[in-house]
Amino acid sequence: MSHRLVVVGAGYAGLQAARRLAHKLRRSDVTVTLVNASDRFVERVRLHQLAAGQRRATVPLRQQLGGAPVRLVVGRVTAIDTAGRTVCVDTVPRVIGYDTLVYALGSRARLDDVPGAAEHAYAVADTEQATRLRHRVAELASGRTVAVVGAGLTGLETASELAESYPELRVRLFTAGDDVGAGLAPRARTHLRHALGRLGVSVHPRTLVTAVREDGLDTRDGASFAADTVVWTTGFQAPELARAAGLATDESGRMLVDATLRSISHPEVYAVGDAAAAVSVGGAPSRMSCQAALPMGRGVADVIAARLTGREPGPVRIGYIFTNISLGRRDGVVQFTHADDRPRRLVLTGRAAAAFKEAVVRSTVRSGPRGEPGSDESDF
Repeated sequence: MSHRLVVVGAGYAGLQAARRLAHKLRRSDVTVTLVNASDRFVERVRLHQLAAGQRRATVPLRQQLGGAPVRLVVGRVTAIDTAGRTVCVDTVPRVIGYDTLVYALGSRARLDDVPGAAEHAYAVADTEQATRLRHRVAELASGRTVAVVGAGLTGLETASELAESYPELRVRLFTAGDDVGAGLAPRARTHLRHALGRLGVSVHPRTLVTAVREDGLDTRDGASFAADTVVWTTGFQAPELARAAGLATDESGRMLVDATLRSISHPEVYAVGDAAAAVSVGGAPSRMSCQAALPMGRGVADVIAARLTGREPGPVRIGYIFTNISLGRRDGVVQFTHADDRPRRLVLTGRAAAAFKEAVVRSTVRSGPRGEPGSDESDF
C-alpha cells in the first residue's frame, strides 16, 4: 500500500512542500494529496493591492502545481484526528487518511485583540476580507477617513496603497510604537517617514487602540478618533485546528516543532509556514512571512523525502536576506538583513525598491519549466 502523504493548506509553504515532495518522491510508492479551501493560490503579499482596487491576487492552483503528480482536494479542513490519522474535510471525500501529514494552514487576522474589532474593523488577511475592504473604500466619498491600526509591514503597505489609489481620502496610521519602521536601519526609517508624508498618510505614534466603534476608535489615553473605515492590521494568529487535535502548540496556536519541522508531540506530523512555531537562524522564533514560509516548504519536503528513503535529515535552516516594503506602486524600501533578521547598512529605496519587490513577488508564483516544479522560486 502506498505511503499516504497529505499536505493541508496551499499557501506559500504548503504549495512548495507538495510540489517538491511529488518531485523528490516520484519514483517511490508515495501518494501526495494537497487539501485547500479554494482551487486558487492566494498571493497573500498582494492583498493590500486587491484592497486598493488594483488587481486580483489569486492564480489557479493547478497552474501552480505545474504538472506535478499531486492529487488536489478542494475543501475546508474541519478537524484532524491524530489517533485515527485522518483529516476531515467539508466536501467529498469527507475523510482523508494519512501516514504523514504536513500542516500548512497559515494564519488569520487577529481581530480579537480589542472590543469591536471583529464587528466593525476590516482586515486584509485573505481574499474575502481584502475584497470586502475594496468595496467599502470604493464607496467612500471624498474627504472621508480611513484609519489603519498597526504599523507592521501589512499596515504600512495597506496605508500607502490606499493613500496612493484614493488621494481624495484621508488615511491615518496608528501604532503603539514610538515610530514606524522598527527594526529598520536609520536611512530606511527616514525614507519610510518621508514616503508616508508624501502620500498624505498621517502617522499617530504611541497610540494604543483599545476599542473599535462603527464610527471610529478609542485609545488608551482616553482620546477618540472618528473614522469612516477602520482597517485592523495588528498581526496574525494560527488556526485552532492543531490545538483542538491535541498537537503541542504555543500560546498563539502555532505547532511546536523540532529543528526538522516535526511535531514534538506527534512524529508523523510536520508543520510549516505561519502555523509552525519554528526557530530561525539566531534562535528567535520564525516570523510569519512569505520569506520564512518558502524555505520551510522546501526544507520539510527534503526532510520527509530523506526519512521515507532511509536517510537521516539535517535541520531546516530558516534565515533572512531582506525585508521588502512597498509604498504604493512607485516607491518602496528594501532593507537588507543578516540571516538572523538584523538590519544591514545596505538599503534600497524609491522606484528601484518598488521594482525589486515586484520582481520578487512575481518570482514566488512561477513554476520551473524543467526538472523540479518551482525550482526558480525566490526565498521571499
